[in-house]
Parts: sequence; structure tokens; C-alpha cells
Amino acid sequence: MALPLPGELWAELPVEKRIFCSVLLFSWAVYLWEAFLAHRQRRVYRTTTHVPWELGQIMDSETFEKSRLYQLDKSTFSFWSGLYSEVEGTLILLCGGIPFLWNVSEKISGRAGFGPEYEIVQSLVFLLLATLFSAVTGLPWSLYNTFVIEEKHGFNQQTLGFFFKDAIKKFVVTQCILLPVTSLLLYIIKIGGDYFFIYAWLFTLVVSLVLVTIYADYIAPLFDKFIPLPEGELKQEIEVMAKSIDFPLTKVYVVEGSKRSSHSNAYFYGFFKNKRIVLFDTLLEDYSALNKEPSEGSEEAEDEEAKSKVKNKKQGCKNEEVLAVLGHELGHWKLGHTIKNIVISQMNSFLCFFLFAVLIGRKELFAAFGFYETQPTLIGLMIIFQFIFSPYNEVLSFCLTVLSRRFEFQADAFAKELGKAEDLYSALIKLNKDNLGFPVSDWIFSMWHYSHPPLLERLQALKDSKQD
Repeated sequence: MALPLPGELWAELPVEKRIFCSVLLFSWAVYLWEAFLAHRQRRVYRTTTHVPWELGQIMDSETFEKSRLYQLDKSTFSFWSGLYSEVEGTLILLCGGIPFLWNVSEKISGRAGFGPEYEIVQSLVFLLLATLFSAVTGLPWSLYNTFVIEEKHGFNQQTLGFFFKDAIKKFVVTQCILLPVTSLLLYIIKIGGDYFFIYAWLFTLVVSLVLVTIYADYIAPLFDKFIPLPEGELKQEIEVMAKSIDFPLTKVYVVEGSKRSSHSNAYFYGFFKNKRIVLFDTLLEDYSALNKEPSEGSEEAEDEEAKSKVKNKKQGCKNEEVLAVLGHELGHWKLGHTIKNIVISQMNSFLCFFLFAVLIGRKELFAAFGFYETQPTLIGLMIIFQFIFSPYNEVLSFCLTVLSRRFEFQADAFAKELGKAEDLYSALIKLNKDNLGFPVSDWIFSMWHYSHPPLLERLQALKDSKQD
């Protein structure tokens, strides 16, 4: 008697079992691919122990070794946290964690007087419990990353009390946004009829635009202190540069990022004629709290979190280099990269909602994840967007990474046109040093993960420009 072939066994499985197994297999395939790439990159960290000759002029051996050890620790941490996440997700699926949590949510909402007809209420309870579970299980990893890895390499500026206060505040703010938005989205899907996917997409578009508009003015200040950049040479030069490219700048802020971390950043936000620029104090050599010792009786000395762990001296960039970095960021605006990303995002969102409308009626999708009697809308969103679309999401993510690298080169070229090539060159070196970026990468890892071009490629492009 001949044994059945694997293909025959697969064909004999019920549709819902094939869906479930396909989701699990693809999830592990992605994990193994990511683990393989990370292994290749860790091998680079372990074997590249001396500064390559092409980096000899821009990086000293001490900084190179610090960055190598930092990235090696981060990569090792990512391996274990990634493995835990994958095992946890697999066990949740295999053990029926999603339908179990849905049943718990039904009992809780029932005790509050909301029966099965109040699906949206039950969905919000489910969402609250799911995000709480995620926050609790992720807490040990976040603590280890902050107080072991970031602390070890001189980036953490938080106390334990500040960390927990920040985490609780983030959770509360997230729920205050997530729960009302989700309830309205579910309601729109319920009453939207045959074209609900159009209304759902329009709703998410409006929500995303509103959040982008209010984030820096109302949400970010809940976590960090924003102060206007004082009058002076830097502010004046920023305004002149913005005016030269018709950037409708209204305000320039400095955010106290040094309270949390010594990593640096800068960004702009706002729509139409109301643009604002935000500079992290860690980016500015003259403003970084990490470059100053607290003086007794000063206002800074009263802020324990910001001053308790001064570790990296002379961090940040000079004014000319800050202007070059801003020239790069404003290049994204001038070249339409921001608008292009929004358009791509919304086209993707519309496509996903359309496909969701096509698939939401398929009972076998719900049965695959343990929902045999009911087909809750929130569960349908989770199953289709998170699991069924996962192959598409992986392809899209890679394409966006490639596009992002192209945009970064274009923004660098724009800064060159503003005459900032030399200053951007030195700024990139300083930022790489301040953030302990490792400039040597495995080519496959870089291709798959890096949304910004490797440092050497950016420097070479700027060097060619300077020579021209």
C-alpha cells in the first residue's frame, strides 16, 4: 500500500486548516529569513575588528570598537527578543489564545450589562486586554534594552521611575486614541453597506491627517518639553534657508530628548502654510544638556532625569552642520517625498480595505482561528490585515525600504545644491559617532533592512560633489 504524498495530505485537509497552517508556516519562514540576515550581520560585527582603510580618515579605532560592541549587543538582544516574540505568537495561535480572549471579553462586557448584541463594546474590551497583555509581556524586554544595553553603552538617560511613569503615560494616551478610533471604525463598517470600505478608508485618512497635525502640538509635549529655539544666529540662518526654498516655516522648537536618550534627531511637521521644525537638543552642540555639567541651584540641576547620567561629552553638531542636516530634511519636503509617502500609504490603505471587503464574508477565515459560530468585525480586521496580508506586507515593506534609500540620496543631493555638501559630510560622521552606528554592513542585510543608505555610500556621493 503506497503512502500518501505530502501534497495529497495537504489537499485532504479542510480549508480552514490549510489557512491556519499557511499562516504559521509563512510566519516562521519570515522569522528564519530575518534570523539568517541577522546572523550574517552579527558575523560582520564579530570579524570586523579593525577600522577598514576607507574609514581611516573619518573614524578612530576607539569609536569603531565602541560602535561594534554596541551593535553586536543590540543584534544579540534582537535575536532573543525576536525568538520569544515568534514563539509567543505561535503558542497563542496553537492554544486558541485569540478566541479565549474574545470569550473573556464577552464575560467582562456581559457583567457590565452589555450583551452579545453590543459587539463594539466587547471589541473594545478585547482590544484593551490584548494591548495590556502585549505591554506586560514586552516590559521585561524593554527594561533590559533600556537599563542594560542602552545603559551599558552610554545612551540611557532615564531613571527607573521616569521609565515606568513614561510607560504608563504612553499606554494611557494610546488607549485614549485607539479605543475611540476603533469604535468609530467598527461602527462605520457595520452601517456602511456595500461600500463600507470607501467610508472606512476615508475615516482612517482623516484620522491619520488629524494625528499628524496635532501630534507635535498636543501629544508629544505630554512626554517631552518643547521650547522655542532662542533668537540668535542659528534661528536666523534657519529662517533664511527656509525662505530661500519657499518652505512656509512658522516656528522652530528644541525638544529635550536628552531626558530620555542621547540619540539625536530632527524633523518637521505641519500642513500647508503652517510648518514647524523640531530639533532634538542632542543634535545641537550648543544646546545639548549632555555637554554641560549641572550647576548647583540651576533649573537644569532640578531635573534629575536629564542630569543624572551625563556620559557623552561634546555631543551634537555645530550650527553649520545643523543647517546641513536641516537642508537634507527640507529636501524631502521640496522634492515631494512627504506627499509621495502619504499617497503610497493611502493607496495601500484603500487596497487593503477593498480586499478586506471581499474577504470578510469568508467564514473559513474565522474558522481557521477558532471562530466557528461568530464572525466579529474586529477579529476579521485582525485576521485579514495581520495574517492573510502578511506576504503582501513583506513585499511592500521591502519596496518601501528601497524607495526610502532613493529618497535619502535625493535629499542629500538637494542639500548639496544648497552648498551644504561639506557640512553635511562632517555632520553625518558626527551623528554616526554620537549614535555609535557601525559603518560596515552585510550587503543582503543592508539591502533588506536599511531605509537609509550606508554611511560610506552617502559620504562617497557627497565627496564626489565636493570634488566637483
